[in-house]
Amino acid sequence: MPRHRFSNTRDRIETAAVHLFVDKGVADTTVRDIAKALEMSEGALYRHFPSKEQLVWQVFERHYIEFAGRLFKLAETESSTRGKLAAMIRGFCSAFNDNPRLFRFLLFVQHDQLGKLAPDAPTPVEAVRMVIASGIASGELPAQNADLATSLVFGVVLQPVQFAAYGRLPSDMGSMCDRLIAAAWAAVTTV
Repeated sequence: MPRHRFSNTRDRIETAAVHLFVDKGVADTTVRDIAKALEMSEGALYRHFPSKEQLVWQVFERHYIEFAGRLFKLAETESSTRGKLAAMIRGFCSAFNDNPRLFRFLLFVQHDQLGKLAPDAPTPVEAVRMVIASGIASGELPAQNADLATSLVFGVVLQPVQFAAYGRLPSDMGSMCDRLIAAAWAAVTTV
């Protein structure tokens, strides 16, 4: 039973921290801010995470790798390259709609955290790249640089998410999902 409580406390800390990191920024959020939001002492928080940097890293690593796993599984549900990419883009839209704060956190902190990932860690980028490279190899996609094609898909999907995060687009990515799929497909089939 204490283990469950420990896990529940860690989850509460992560949720509060992500909320503050997205609203205030990581640099402007202190351990004191997080502890205050949870009505716990800073010392109690430090028992779960040794530093704010470790908290950011552990939340990022866990959720980033979990999201990659979800994308790999979504790709497995389809047989064609177009179907795989569509399923994955729907996965992006769904992830944003299910937990926009967490999605924005992952998007906003990735540049400081990606270098810490183990070289063999599954990533969303690798999940999409694998589908594109396979599509090129099978002839479903025209011959092209798989990394460039992957970056185009990510641009199509993540720029609208960023616009939604800043209030320039509706926060419901589901309403845009079909358009993003069409745009991503056009990007990887036009060379």
